[in-house]
Order: sequence, then structure tokens, then C-alpha cells
Amino acid sequence: MTDTQTPARPGSLVELRLLEGPNLYFPRAACKVTLDVSVVGSLSADRARTLAAAVGLGRARPGEPGTSQRQAFSLRLVKSVARQVASRSGVRRLALRTRSGADAAQVVLAYPWRSSGRAEALGRAVSEVLDASDGPGGLDDLLVAAADQVGAADHGRRPAAVRPRIPVVSITGTNGKTTTTRLLAHLCMTAGHRTGWSSTDGVVVQGELIEDGDYSGPAGGRAVLAAPGVTMGILETARGGLLLKGMGVVVNDVSVVTNVSADHLGQQGIDTVDQLAEVKAVVTHVTKPSGWTVLNGDDPRVLAMRAGSPGRPFVFSLDPESPALREALNHHGRAITVMDGALTVLQDGTDPLRLVSVLDVPVTLFGLSQHDVANAMAAAAAGLGIGLPIEAVVEGLRTFTPDAEKNPGRMNTFSVPLPLGDGDTSGSCTAIVDLAHNEAGLEALLRVARGMVAPGGRLILGLGGVGDRTEDLLQGMGEMAGIGADRVAVVHKGKYLRGRTQEELEAILRAGAAAVGMHDVPSFPTEVAGLRGLLAEAGDGDVVALMSHAERDGVYAVLDELGATPDGTAQVRAKVIAARGLHVEEERITEARALDLDASLVAYRELHDNSPGDARLTYEYACAHDRLGLEAEAIPLYRSAIHTGLLEPHRSSARIGLASSLRVVGEPAAALAVLDELTAERPDSTAAAAFRALVLHDLGRHAEAVATAVEELSRHLAGSDAEGYEPALRYYTGELKPL
Repeated sequence: MTDTQTPARPGSLVELRLLEGPNLYFPRAACKVTLDVSVVGSLSADRARTLAAAVGLGRARPGEPGTSQRQAFSLRLVKSVARQVASRSGVRRLALRTRSGADAAQVVLAYPWRSSGRAEALGRAVSEVLDASDGPGGLDDLLVAAADQVGAADHGRRPAAVRPRIPVVSITGTNGKTTTTRLLAHLCMTAGHRTGWSSTDGVVVQGELIEDGDYSGPAGGRAVLAAPGVTMGILETARGGLLLKGMGVVVNDVSVVTNVSADHLGQQGIDTVDQLAEVKAVVTHVTKPSGWTVLNGDDPRVLAMRAGSPGRPFVFSLDPESPALREALNHHGRAITVMDGALTVLQDGTDPLRLVSVLDVPVTLFGLSQHDVANAMAAAAAGLGIGLPIEAVVEGLRTFTPDAEKNPGRMNTFSVPLPLGDGDTSGSCTAIVDLAHNEAGLEALLRVARGMVAPGGRLILGLGGVGDRTEDLLQGMGEMAGIGADRVAVVHKGKYLRGRTQEELEAILRAGAAAVGMHDVPSFPTEVAGLRGLLAEAGDGDVVALMSHAERDGVYAVLDELGATPDGTAQVRAKVIAARGLHVEEERITEARALDLDASLVAYRELHDNSPGDARLTYEYACAHDRLGLEAEAIPLYRSAIHTGLLEPHRSSARIGLASSLRVVGEPAAALAVLDELTAERPDSTAAAAFRALVLHDLGRHAEAVATAVEELSRHLAGSDAEGYEPALRYYTGELKPL
């Protein structure tokens, strides 16, 4: 046979699947036979005991049909039938494992194999014995015939999994495995290795894509190891491949598990997160005793995998006080964490080894992306575990950037020029393109996007879901979106409907958003249409975050068409700092402000001249002129700062400064126009009201000036003053204002 799966047919045999490498059942190739044991489950207790005796199960207690006791009996009976058939066919020592299947009436039987023909024959023979178990008479003749069938079967082929001749790292987890794979590959190339890696994007050698498609299964591992000249292999290992085909290699030097969270539940018999963790742990079971098992110490299910791995533990945690780190060190392992703002390696008996500041690791978005801090620690640990020099690990961490070239689809950020109200195109928003295919990914995307929203800006989310997720998970994503974003739209991914209609998927996501109070949730038929629509409503300083699964190339093409530019490390760093109301030169700005007025002007002139298009520095330079009484020189600088995208809170201050300077140079009418516009936007601004009163006085509108001042003052009355005088003051200011 060339396929590893025998299709379902009438009778007890539901599926026969050959797993080519280490898998959920054994650390080597195994045959997985799914059997419908309804026949056994419906037998009378006496008949069940007769069958049990025939296959060597003495004193069996099968229980009544439909009970848990009968289900447990069915597991034992299937194993005994398989052992009897194998033994009578000449196989004396065969490891057998059984477990309940996805359905209550199903049993999964697994056993190692070296010859495909005989492995398949054994599975079919067991099913045929079960098919006849409700017939008259005993099983002796059936068992003899089944054994003869197995013994006469053609040996067939050998398992396809390979034993690597080069160092190999296997990486798995629910989130972060692709980014960790790419980052580790970059570290290896930085160290001078000819590196091949496989992932959901394909097979890559030295950054060149040689096979396109999802190669996170065993075929990807085999392709990497077959590539000419490769000296280091990095293999992303996904859940689906482990369950359906097993691993592509029989052993690894380092295994990495990033995390385990709810994803793809309800498929291939995996219904709980604990079961999913059991699947992910497969990569740790085949790690060499001389190798390292890199585990997320902040995930209890992942940390527990250290007990089943021959490799030494190398634990990573965001918390330097985590007990998981001490646990690793107590078992002669290593640990990596963040200490004093830097990635730091811990080893018993030595001082902490500081690798690099988090602010100098671009993939972490300067510490904003906590899950990528964890990914960076995982990659660094794996790199050190595989034997890379410390210097290469540090240099690789410094030079791997989360852009569309090195890490496509993972937190790729772009600056998108936007037309402002007056036609000026100097304003911009940020677009973030990320896979974010589940709750953990969406949580990370929202955290990063919120951390880049400029003061006064909005977070606009293009929310998408994959149809084979459970309804609870999809609704939970809708709730997260409604809480975390200011504006949400559903962006459909027709390629990933997987059994649902667009209308069904949209209704579930909308229900989640509505549950937290967000009811206005439009939809777009594709990711490309969604990106265009969301950018059309974005304003200066907004962030548009798009969950992109299916149309990444099309999304990048739209961004290119709109004149968007990928953000480098400097741009991302500037946005993160700006979102906190600060500037990349904040320290120098503060230092310049502390100087005497003349020296301050010189310092701000230097900052402005070095970055003449920077709105914030232009604003500070204007203020320096203002403080020296050089209002005429300050006016064009204030105007330039405002029109080149100055953000809040400095934008309002610049408009007040402009109005004040215009008043001083004898242009009160122009000053009033600026203040009227500002007051309409920010009616609660006391400073704007005060300066407006002064300008009204200059214009000879004295009664209105007094009214404006008193009205603002009355807003700040408190206690008995507010109760006793606010109505009267409101009445008198009304009399002072012109009709």
C-alpha cells in the first residue's frame, strides 16, 4: 500500500492508519487501528465471559451492556485478541496499547510496526475476529484463520521516519512554534550553519523556500534532512501531523514546547487541553539523554512534560522568581528568564549569564509582545542547547526582525499614509498583520496593537475565525475582540470555513462581541476587502489589526498599493514609545527643558535640525522660542508641528501656544479662530477657555470675555459654593453673553 490509512468499511474496522514515526502511542512507528466494538458491547454477560476465556482472559468481569464496566472489558478483550493473533502468527513479543476512541463505542488499538503489510494484516484480522464474536461457537477457528492471514501477508515497506545525521530541533506548541522555528533558524545561520527548516509555510534552506505549503508534519522533516549540505535542521511539529502520521524523525537533539492551549479540540479524538498536551509531549519523548528539553515553565501542562523526557530540562519563564526555574536547576538543568530587563541564563553553581536587553530584541517589539519574549527565550535556550556560541545567539536575537520577510504573518507592522481633513497626507495609521488563529493569538495581537495606539487613537480589529473551532472558543474570541478593541469588523476567510457557513461563523463571532456590549460589527467577505474597509475609516494614530490566515500575499499587495512601508526596528520602537505619550528623544527633551532659556533654545534647535520633519521636536522648538519671547518665530513652528501630525496631548498644547503667540503679535482674530476650533473639540479645556477670555478682551468683547472666564470658573465650584452660587453665576454669564 502507498497510503497509511485504510478507509472505513462495514464491520468493526473504522480506520487503520500507519504512523510513520514517534507518535501518541509509542516513541517509534506504530499502527493505529480504530475499532467499533458495538458487537462486544451488546453481548450478554455469559457470552462475553466465554469470549474472554477463549482469548486467555480468565475470571473476566464484563459487566452489563452499556456500562462503563463493559467499556473497560472491551479494551482488555481487544488487546487480548490482538495478542492471540500476533502470537499464533509467530510474533512473540509485541507491545500493545488500547484506549477509548472518539466515540463511546470505539476502541483504539496501537502497536509498533516495521513491515507495513503485516501490520495492516494484523489490524484487519483483529477486526474480523470481533465481527464474528456474536456468532455461534468459540473463537479458536477464527483465531487460527486470522493468524494464518497475518503470517501469509506480504511484508511491505518500512517506516518512512529517518534517523538524523545532523543536529535536529523539534518545535511544537499551540502558539509561537512558527516564530520560534524561524528565529532559531536565524540564530543557527548567524552561527554559520547551513540551516534548513520546515513549518506551516513550507521547507526553507538558508532563507530560500524550496517547497511551498504546510510542511509542519513528517514530510517537512524528511525534506529538510534530504536537502543537500544542510548542517542543522529545525522542524516545526504540529498536532495534526503527530496524530495522523507521527513524527518524521525517530530522535531529536533538542525539543521545544512553547505552550498548550485550547485549539483544534474535537478533532481526531482530542477533546480536552490535557489530551492535547499529551499529543504535544511526543516530541519530548524522543529527545536524546544528552540533549535538552526546552519547556515553558509558565504553562503547568508543558512543565509536567519534563518527567517523560530523557533529555535534560531547559525551562523558560517570564517570572524570574518562578518555582519552575528552581525545579529545572535542582534537576541539573538550565533556565532562562528576564532579569533586570534582559534575557538571562541560569545554571546551578554559576552567576546569571546576561545575554541581551529585551529592548534590543526586535521580535519582542521592545518588550511589548510578552508572548514573543517567551518565544525569544525558547529559541535562545534551544540555540544554546544545540551548541551555538553565545555570541551568535546574542547577535541573532539582535538582528531578527518581525517583518514580512523574516517572519511573515506574525506581528508584521506597517505605516500607512492617510489623507487628513485638509488634504494633507502627512498623517498615518499603523497596520498590523498577524495570524492570531486562536484565543491566545488574539490576546497577544490585542495587547501589541493597544500598545502601539497613539494617544487619542483607536484600535480597529479585523476579526476572523476558523470554522473547525468549537462554538465556545469562537464566541470567546468575539468577547475578547469586543473588550479589547474600539472597533470590530468580521473579516471572512473562505478557505478556512471547514464545515461552517460564513453566516454561521459570523453569527457566533457577533454573539460574542454583543455579549460584552459591542453590537455594531460589520463584515467583509475577504481579508483584502476587510483591510481596505478598515483602513478607509482609520484616522491619524489609529492601529488597524488584521487577523490574516488566507490572503497574506493579497494583504501585503494592498498595503504596497496604498503606499504603506514596513516598519523597521526604529519605527516600531518609536511607535511603542509614542503610545506611552513619550518620544524616542524624551530624555534629551527633558534635559533641554532643564537648561537656562538660551541654552535650551540651542539644544532644541539641534534636536529639530537633526529631525526636521518630526512634529514633536518642532513643537518643543516652538515652545523654546515662546519662552524667550520670540513669538513671531514660534508661530510658523507651531503651525508646522500641528500640520505634520503632532499627537495629543501635545497637539492641544501647540494650538494654545499658537493662539497665545498670535495674540501677542497683534493678531487676536486669528488667535480666536484657533481657540474656537479647539474649544469645540475640547469643551472641558480650562486653558483654552482662559486664553479665549483674554483674546475676547483684546477684541473689545469685554462682557463676553468676563462671561467666558466666569463660566469656566463656575465649572470648578465644589461643596457649598456649587450648591449656593452655581445657578446664579450661570444666570449672570448668560446676561453677559451676546444674543
